[in-house]
Amino acid sequence: MEHEIRTEMNFEPIVGKSAALQRVLKEVETVGPTDSIVLIYGETGTGKELIARALHDLSPRRSGAFVKLNCAAIPAGLLESEFFGHEKGAFTGATAQRTGRFELANHGTVFLDEVGDIPLELQPKLLRVLQEREFERLGSNRTLHTDARLIAATNRDLAAMLEQQKFRSDLFYRLNVFPVRVPPLRDRSEDIPLLVQHFTQQFARRMKKRIETIPWDTISILCEYQWPGNIRELQNVVERAVILSYGSELRLEFSDFRKSGATKYDSSATPAQGNLQRALQETERRWILRALEQTRWVVAGPHGAAAHLGVKRSTLQARMQKLGITRAQGTAGLADWESSNEVFV
Repeated sequence: MEHEIRTEMNFEPIVGKSAALQRVLKEVETVGPTDSIVLIYGETGTGKELIARALHDLSPRRSGAFVKLNCAAIPAGLLESEFFGHEKGAFTGATAQRTGRFELANHGTVFLDEVGDIPLELQPKLLRVLQEREFERLGSNRTLHTDARLIAATNRDLAAMLEQQKFRSDLFYRLNVFPVRVPPLRDRSEDIPLLVQHFTQQFARRMKKRIETIPWDTISILCEYQWPGNIRELQNVVERAVILSYGSELRLEFSDFRKSGATKYDSSATPAQGNLQRALQETERRWILRALEQTRWVVAGPHGAAAHLGVKRSTLQARMQKLGITRAQGTAGLADWESSNEVFV
């Protein structure tokens, strides 16, 4: 089922197999083929845009445009022009006609990120285009129509903004048709080993480096960190580590990592410590199997699997015994990993 979700449902860019992530992907699979508005909640850096793209790819509009706009990145005075476009001379600096995002996304999808930052005075116009599917460019009286599906995202509590009268109730209820909540990285810590491996290989290829091993103390520390910046922060940490790595082993500067504000995550708040341990063991098993296959099951010596992994021969043999790795089932086990959607090579 996980393989089908990743391959047939176009979830390839989304890395992880935790229960929290699979719940979100199941919701995406359910609502994606419809035309309904989706409101994606999630902290900064959790991958809300990837979820929006997956929704678009699952919809009948996949052949149309996927037009995105970060509402927090555009000055309030220019946001209306970004939404609906403007005519030449509509305001100072409008030297040519401009097509807005809703017009560009006709028969496709428009993705509004940070929708909680839309000014109150612009919200009624957004509500109109959602309900009536019509709008006017700035400086024009001609009504235009659009058939664009809206996917919105926010890291704010819109319900609280509603009570504070900072967000219109009619727009909130129109947007909140199908809410999807993307979990923070601290709630899917069992995905961290897979994410670290994925980003390491991604940046190593980009920098033309060959990084073959990731020390287990590195994985452990990354799994214990709370990640206030979520996946984006993890990606930046791994990129820095790849830059600092000159051999075949990923090098993480723990002192710099702790200085950046790292704190140990409260294990009492971790919902899936057992799942995390299993994920660590599965990832370790895969690395050992790959090293053994590459060295033709030679464990000791300068070209053996122990040297390849950067551990002592006795340590590797103990880990193989604990994980139940034998040569008889090694090739089959590695084949299972290679066909799995968890592997990024």
